[in-house]
Amino acid sequence: MDKVTKSDSEWKAMLSDLAFKVTRQHGTERAFSHDNFPKIAGEFRCVCCDAPLFHQAQKFDSGTGWPSFWAPIAPDMIGEQVDNSWFSRRTEVHCNRCGAHMGHVFPDGPAPTGLRYCINGVALNFVRQNE
Repeated sequence: MDKVTKSDSEWKAMLSDLAFKVTRQHGTERAFSHDNFPKIAGEFRCVCCDAPLFHQAQKFDSGTGWPSFWAPIAPDMIGEQVDNSWFSRRTEVHCNRCGAHMGHVFPDGPAPTGLRYCINGVALNFVRQNE
């Protein structure tokens, strides 16, 4: 996989203020502040580098206010690191292609993985699957 690197000024020029704050500065959008994307076949791609990260078929309604998935398209597309912010220990997830912060993964999701990738909607673009 080819890595994508850009300066902060290059990222700022291509992203909305909120997308920059979330993806490049490890921010979080407010719960229920982003639309929940269409419920049609397609994939969710990184807003920064267009890497394919999640399929619609792996999305579920977690009730948390953020798009949630039980698995990524490919495990090597998502990186993980420990996040000790906000007085808790969580596992942050990021795009392995460009390093964009996506959200967090928790061990309380549905079968078959038992995982809940809780992702900031502003960090994703939805691309409809060709039928």
